[in-house]
Amino acid sequence: MAFSALSHLECPRCGATHDADQIIGLCPCGSPLLARYGVPAFDKADLASRAPDLWRYHELLPVRSPSNVVTLGEGMTPLLPMTRYGASIGVERLLMKDEGLIPTGTFKARGAAVGVSRAYEVGVRKIAMPTNGNAGSAWAAYAARAGMEALIAMPIAAPEICRREVTAVGARLQLIDGLIGDAAAYVRSQSGYFDASTLKEPYRIEGKKTMGLEIAEQLGWSLPDVIVYPTGGGVGIIGIWKALTELRDLGWISGPLPRLVAVQSTGCAPIVRAWEKGLTESEPWPDARTVAFGITVPKALGDFLVLQAITETGGCAVAVDDADILAEQHLVARLEGAFICPEGAANFAAIRTLRDSGWITADDQVVALNTGAGLKYPETCSALAGRTTHAC
Repeated sequence: MAFSALSHLECPRCGATHDADQIIGLCPCGSPLLARYGVPAFDKADLASRAPDLWRYHELLPVRSPSNVVTLGEGMTPLLPMTRYGASIGVERLLMKDEGLIPTGTFKARGAAVGVSRAYEVGVRKIAMPTNGNAGSAWAAYAARAGMEALIAMPIAAPEICRREVTAVGARLQLIDGLIGDAAAYVRSQSGYFDASTLKEPYRIEGKKTMGLEIAEQLGWSLPDVIVYPTGGGVGIIGIWKALTELRDLGWISGPLPRLVAVQSTGCAPIVRAWEKGLTESEPWPDARTVAFGITVPKALGDFLVLQAITETGGCAVAVDDADILAEQHLVARLEGAFICPEGAANFAAIRTLRDSGWITADDQVVALNTGAGLKYPETCSALAGRTTHAC
């Protein structure tokens, strides 16, 4: 039985197909490419005997040989009932998938594990990427695990811990006085590296899609009503959508897909603005800034796919204020004992807003993704400590 059912790469914009067994970035038309699979020779019952990590779904992942898998044990994060917090906002069936518990402390490890594994398999030995922080530290770690060189360019305002992680594993770190677009321009100026920028290679999304596969499996192959996701580059929400459509094609799930919600900050909300205007692509957001640094993406390469995902599932896009993000981060910590990242807290602020408006009902089962550990953000650590410290 083949380890992977990978068939080819397909352009979602122009429809062109490409050989998957080559070093390749974007389609010539400029669009990201998506991995496509044949019918895998396994059944969901086979999963019962497999290790509890994302590689349990290897037939639906692009790495052809298990000898090329680069892993730190990523995947199968818990799906936690948020009982007290959910009751406080009138969403009794609220669950949180906590991605802060996997290697490097964020969901970025999923994309790095699969992206680095497949890059190594097709012959890449040097990668470069721009990042707002967490993706860079994850890809640097997995590149080190694979014995590859890595160049990571990040804005100088990125979290200090991410800088330290990059250098600790031996990657080259370049700090940029600007935003992620400026970091991307720097990466483009460097020669000899494979550009592993968001959606400029086809396989990061395959790692991210395992969040959707896990949610379905953890719920017994039934689906929640709503999945809420913080959206910057959009790979996570696109990946979840891709996973669920693949499971539907396999006949493993049925019925309507969950309504997908893209959450952004009012300080950087190009997807929200495009959705509100009924556009199929976003426009660059000027002067982007938010405490949820990981979603500070003024113009996402895959914005058209994010908008398609939320439109086709009957979802929506919501922007929340930084003050509300920090307030929900504090409240989730106090009620649930979960110190989540600002991007994850943005989801809870959005759920509160959508419940207040009636878009989310009291009967809806809602899954919120916490995309990282709050401890990776010392600034918000200090802010929360200031809220709760009292003199004796």
